[in-house]
Amino acid sequence: MELLRFATAGSVDDGKSTLIGRLLFDSKTIFEDQLAAVEESSRRRGMDYTNLALLTDGLRAEREQGITIDVAYRYFATPKRKFIIADTPGHIQYTRNMVTGASTANLALILIDARNGIVEQSRRHSFIATLLRVPHLVLCVNKMDLVGYDEDVFDEIVAEFTTFAAKLDVHDLTFIPISALNGDNVVERSEKMPWYDGPSLLHHLETVFIASDRNLIDVRFPVQYVIRPMSDALHDYRGYAGQVAGGVLKPGDEVLVLPSGFTSKVEAVETFEGPVDEAFAPMSVTVRLTDDIDISRGDMICRPGNQPTPSQDVDAMLCWMTDKPLRPGAKYAIKHTTRWARAMVKDLNYAVDVNTLHRDESATELGLNDIGRVRLRTTQPLFADDYRRNRTTGSFILVDEGTNSTVGAGMIMETR
Repeated sequence: MELLRFATAGSVDDGKSTLIGRLLFDSKTIFEDQLAAVEESSRRRGMDYTNLALLTDGLRAEREQGITIDVAYRYFATPKRKFIIADTPGHIQYTRNMVTGASTANLALILIDARNGIVEQSRRHSFIATLLRVPHLVLCVNKMDLVGYDEDVFDEIVAEFTTFAAKLDVHDLTFIPISALNGDNVVERSEKMPWYDGPSLLHHLETVFIASDRNLIDVRFPVQYVIRPMSDALHDYRGYAGQVAGGVLKPGDEVLVLPSGFTSKVEAVETFEGPVDEAFAPMSVTVRLTDDIDISRGDMICRPGNQPTPSQDVDAMLCWMTDKPLRPGAKYAIKHTTRWARAMVKDLNYAVDVNTLHRDESATELGLNDIGRVRLRTTQPLFADDYRRNRTTGSFILVDEGTNSTVGAGMIMETR
């Protein structure tokens, strides 16, 4: 079955965790003991209803404060599709967690409280989702029950967000009015909003077309591990394990290995279950070649006539994730696909105001949760594509070597 990854986003108390809890409950994909535990927790808090948000808020601090802090992943399936949900926080100080949850998503659910309309975090998360090239956006106007299911309220929010989205690079945008608490338009169409003629949220999630989201043209296979069994029976076996980042790999294909530039042909493509006729993103496979070539972790297998750009100079949009600000001249470790190097921040071109999307070219640093465009110089060439072409080979993280903490997540805009 096809897999859809989606992330929730939006401001505090817009109902993201409640919506996911409602999806799980109404689609009958939670166990009785889970529901019983949530009902008991709700009673202990003096609630006269079952707080379905507790299905995803698993940390003690989250339950005590009634907020989402960490990214909570939940899994469920319907007869039509499998789903992985990333429930991300709404607070501004946890924007970095939202970046983490949305980075691998096919679709982002932006929740709006119908009473409050579009607020700063709504704009921030929408901008980040489009910056991360999430192909599909769904704007869920939640808590419609608290505004009397008023069509005018929904239309005003749609008009305002449409104007804002015109400044973003949005390919697929859908609007759905819902009440996550009551289940209106979540799994089933609601009779309380007869003026809405679109699908329920679950129906949209089951039917949104995602097959064309993958890059099946540019073969990219970052080598993660070299398999060399030392047994006599497999003495000559040499396989290269990793996750396909783009294109399609098949036995007989001519390939080129970077950085060496040597060419060979694919002898076999294997999985844990055995050989396969072809592999495509995001399959994890082992590739065997017909020639013995010096290949190690961090190398890239691609096609001779279709190669990523090897470059030590990178222009990127960067989401900064730590209290210590980024300044030009700073040095970090950089991880790009399976390759590690060191990088220096050559220049900070500008910071972005997420509310107006204006560029602040006078900015001298990026603080926690800031987003800006930077230029990096790396000690080794990165085999990169522009992020808009390939989200895997176009992304990287920066790591503080002193603390081993991830301090930034970058999307490559241009290589030189």
